[in-house]
Amino acid sequence: MNTSEGFLHQHIWSVVGTSVVFALVGILVLVLTFWIVEKLTPENLWKEIVEKQNKALAIMAAGFMLAMAWIIAAAMHG
Repeated sequence: MNTSEGFLHQHIWSVVGTSVVFALVGILVLVLTFWIVEKLTPENLWKEIVEKQNKALAIMAAGFMLAMAWIIAAAMHG
């Protein structure tokens, strides 16, 4: 393996590693913000969605998660 191939492999692993770190941080932020919203709302969101089949609340939670994902992706992209 010559020097340019070694540099390319090193660069690829650096990019992959950075992407994994950003993905883990993004998932952590998403879970943390969902937990905060869960604590701020009067009802238990998970129980309402899973046990009582509250479709409106499920759509609201999905919208919240999509919005957070877009914010995280925009922050990662720069």
